[in-house]
Amino acid sequence: MMNSIMNIFKIDELRQKILFTLLIILVFRIGTHIPLPGINASALAQFFETLRGTVFGIYDIFVGGALSRASIFALGIMPYISASIIMQLLSNTLPNLQRLQREGEHGRRVINQYSRLLTVLIASVQAFGITSFLQTLKTQTGIPIVPNPGLLFTITTVITLVGGAIFVMWLGEQIDERGIGRGSSVLILIGSLDTFPAEIRAVSNLLLSGTITWINVLIFLVFFILITSAVVVITEVQRRIPIHYAKRVVGKAVVGGQTTYLPLTVNVAGVIPIIFAQSVLIFPQTISTMFPNTQIQVIFQTYFSPGTLIYDILYGILILFFAYFYTSIVLNPKDIADNLQRYGGFIPGIRPGDATAQYIDHVMSRILLPASIFFIFIAIAPYHLSKLLNIPFYFGGTRILIIVGVILDLVNQINSYLIMKQYDALIKKGKIRGWRTS
Repeated sequence: MMNSIMNIFKIDELRQKILFTLLIILVFRIGTHIPLPGINASALAQFFETLRGTVFGIYDIFVGGALSRASIFALGIMPYISASIIMQLLSNTLPNLQRLQREGEHGRRVINQYSRLLTVLIASVQAFGITSFLQTLKTQTGIPIVPNPGLLFTITTVITLVGGAIFVMWLGEQIDERGIGRGSSVLILIGSLDTFPAEIRAVSNLLLSGTITWINVLIFLVFFILITSAVVVITEVQRRIPIHYAKRVVGKAVVGGQTTYLPLTVNVAGVIPIIFAQSVLIFPQTISTMFPNTQIQVIFQTYFSPGTLIYDILYGILILFFAYFYTSIVLNPKDIADNLQRYGGFIPGIRPGDATAQYIDHVMSRILLPASIFFIFIAIAPYHLSKLLNIPFYFGGTRILIIVGVILDLVNQINSYLIMKQYDALIKKGKIRGWRTS
């Protein structure tokens, strides 16, 4: 393992990418600690202590604590993530965007530009909502979060938050172009890990004070390890459908005749169903903030807060729905069947064309159902276990899937560089037959 780590820094290109990514992460972390003007930071931190476990507290985790600090990066990368997901969905449904997708690099750049514009729109709406929300907040002792609310505060805060979101989007794109990993995913990973030290310290304090026992911590650790291991397995597992290619003559050469497989990943939708479900369920909480100290707010917070029966049922239904909905858009069995038929491929025992599409759709539906049920479990169960054991450590489905998925992606990219380096070394030494060195 140590040799692999040392080899990482022996490859100039890989070393530069890693160092550049670390530099971007440092800039991002500095920005999450620069406060907005006109905010009582201590009062806001006191208020957010009461929001742990709520949708606002969960959102704060994914922006690296920037929301609870009222930072200029309070919106984080989430507006860009939302815009990218929306554009991905629209690109598979709107004919104009479908044509752009088929135009290669030019079409991709146009779609990316649309995503940036949509990011500005989403960030503007969210910034205005957060600004209005902050001006209505007070601590339990009656201290206002915003000492001097008004039009000037609203305008300056909205502009600052939108500018921060755009800058974070730019940081993510810089990682995509010059760093290692997918930029937006890396920034979300760093944000998700932000509260780990504080949560571990809180658990240690409760343990030392006798509020919780070692049995509670042991049960929690075992469950955490099992859930994380299961997520790794589900993320990596594939259902491989055998594909045969018929022999055909191209010029004087005979091509085809080989056997391969179609890998259907169980976790096609990834973390998106959980993110979409949380985005939908955050609306009741957002609406309740518009009616402070009223019966409407009490009703929404009573029945639509994490941990309540109605919330959990709706959460599970939405995860199941978005898992099938997103997979049906990203993975089109008809397109796969047409491509196989075009290149002379077929599934043994299945007729080409519609029969192949129906078979792939049937297989995908069968493997997606247990995967969706597993996602529902890891999205809901950790919250209740933390409450039951009185352990203030959030490791819900979104956080685990993001951490596991991003780390596995980074490891795979680094391994690809190492393997490429090994092949280059073998070629230079002339140890691979059929290769000529200049």
